[in-house]
Amino acid sequence: MHPVVETIGLQKSFQLGELNVEVLKDISLQIYQGEFVSIMGPSGSGKSTLLYLIGCLDKPTAGKVRVKGRELASLKDGEESILRRREIGFVFQFYNLIPNLTVEENILLPVLFDGKNLKNYYPQLEELLGLVGLAERRKHTPRELSGGQQQRVAIARALINEPDLILADEPIGNLDSKTGMEIMGLLKEINVRQQKTIIQVTHSAEAAQYGSRIINVRDGKVWE
Repeated sequence: MHPVVETIGLQKSFQLGELNVEVLKDISLQIYQGEFVSIMGPSGSGKSTLLYLIGCLDKPTAGKVRVKGRELASLKDGEESILRRREIGFVFQFYNLIPNLTVEENILLPVLFDGKNLKNYYPQLEELLGLVGLAERRKHTPRELSGGQQQRVAIARALINEPDLILADEPIGNLDSKTGMEIMGLLKEINVRQQKTIIQVTHSAEAAQYGSRIINVRDGKVWE
């Protein structure tokens, strides 16, 4: 079985004046279909940088990233955009919703950006609204929702294009503990029922336990 995500000798560094700052150092890992992987580490350990490289949101200094067998460095800009829109769903700590759009409009945004017919996605929209428990809030805007509800919208948005891979960067970092565990339960349900591969970055040991595997990142290196 081929991995959904593979990194080989991955390195990332930044130049600050004359100082070269190494963020990631020679990271090689494989993540397979249906896994729920929690990447843990303290602030500044490089865990979010690793997630952004996997998600094609940043480029490595050295090494390779492969998603579903395709090496990201070989993709043209347009191909990268298509990969991010269609095959990867993103969930961020601060939700990244459009304030003046409704719940259902926010969920359908990736479909709109992809130039697809929105009407073809209405049945899936209904299913996702039910999954995240927001059917009665579909016409509300983000400012009318709690933080947990906004994150549920973000999760539904990540799923609308039916990607195989979900990347979650501190998905409960802006929520209280009770709401956070509800969101983690929802992600686990999606992982089990839909067999989505989920990679989350977290500093919470409790949240990490929802994963089927924990990868620790310290000082830019991986410790499984």
